[in-house]
Amino acid sequence: MEQTNSPLASVPVKGRDEITDVPSARPVRSRSVLHRAHVQTLVSETFSLNEQVELTRDFIQHPGAVVVAALNERCELLMIRQYRHPARLVMWELPAGLLDVKGERPEASAPRELAEEADMKASTWHTLVDFHNSAGGSNEACRVYLAQGLESVSDDDLHERDAEEAEIERAWVPVEEAVAAVFAGSVHNAGAVIGILAVDRYLRGELELRPVDAPWETHPDHQTWV
Repeated sequence: MEQTNSPLASVPVKGRDEITDVPSARPVRSRSVLHRAHVQTLVSETFSLNEQVELTRDFIQHPGAVVVAALNERCELLMIRQYRHPARLVMWELPAGLLDVKGERPEASAPRELAEEADMKASTWHTLVDFHNSAGGSNEACRVYLAQGLESVSDDDLHERDAEEAEIERAWVPVEEAVAAVFAGSVHNAGAVIGILAVDRYLRGELELRPVDAPWETHPDHQTWV
């Protein structure tokens, strides 16, 4: 490792296996709810960073979400477009949704969201990648699934969309075009960016897929699914 004069502590890293985020629950001394909304809750926690330092942080408590990279036999991704009010953008995304159904495991949420947002179902599922949207301000954990063996849901199973979802449009986008759109700064949704790049790496033979029910230890509710 290159030597520097930085006062920061250096950690020797020897290979990919050592670059791993690990759970580290610091002792929480107090907790209060600042605001409770429909999906998200703003909380304030005071915790011990170490034996000498105690901090208070406000953050959004979030149920988490799943994203579906639906890939057909022509190497096209199913992308949807809808309005996102906080960003003031009509955004291209991958089908996605909240883990807001009590008792529902993530690998069950993903097919439900694919059907509800895109009128599709898949016969083959794998885990692609996990990420946190904004770990400094929210505990939202997201998982991207790869869905293959696609077909339309039956007319009887079509979901009636409302609110912003009523305006959803969909398109089949070649993976190379989706990647180009990401690097051109044309696609901004985090789940779409990460999912598109993960699928591209998978198609290049550079990504090993994980099982659909792979452990998700970085999600706050992981222990309830074990």
